[in-house]
Amino acid sequence: MSVLVLRLAAPLQSWGSSSRFARRGTEVAPTKSGVIGLLAAARGIRRTEPLTELLSLEFGVRLDQPGQILRDFQTARTLDGQASAPLTYRFYLADAAFLAVIGGDRELLTGLAEALQRPRFPLYLGRRSCPPVGPVSLGVHDDTLDDALNSWPWIAADWYRRRASRSVRLEIIRDARPGEPTTETVHDEPVSFDPAHRQHTWRAVHRGHVDIVNELAERAGVAEHDPLSLLGG
Repeated sequence: MSVLVLRLAAPLQSWGSSSRFARRGTEVAPTKSGVIGLLAAARGIRRTEPLTELLSLEFGVRLDQPGQILRDFQTARTLDGQASAPLTYRFYLADAAFLAVIGGDRELLTGLAEALQRPRFPLYLGRRSCPPVGPVSLGVHDDTLDDALNSWPWIAADWYRRRASRSVRLEIIRDARPGEPTTETVHDEPVSFDPAHRQHTWRAVHRGHVDIVNELAERAGVAEHDPLSLLGG
């Protein structure tokens, strides 16, 4: 099996799956529909065109640097200043970084990796106001989705790693497989991005984790202090 590995990092990201009216929320991790939309933009697939070649892809994400929830207030006003839209609440993830892994046919994944290097349409992480920082594609590799999510080097920023503990547990969210116990179902399987007939369906997801050693922890190499050690004989 082949996988396409992605680095999704930016000052702001927003991955909404249930936004309504004046409240535009974000999930705590990239959504499958959002990442498929990013790949479609890179490929030059318009919103009104079918997503056929992308719907068979397997998806998983690892929360390397979860970030902080940021709430923003926005409104809009006409040029003449006579009317304004209601105040809206928009939520973002600030200073987050995620490892996303796409599994599928190697030829398709290679084409997607090349498209990410020279995207036909601008790339953004959930919303147009959230462009990615640095290259998105980390290449196509001969690996399984699970192995890539469990073994890929931690991509969090150095400043974040220095503040973290020596042992870090990273959450993994991926597509559940047939016969596998599911953690939950989410309304996040894209069918069509056509603005006039946008469609999503439900997908089952599996949640897990991987424990890693943080070599940049501030306490690395420092002996742990036992406050009860002086009580010994």
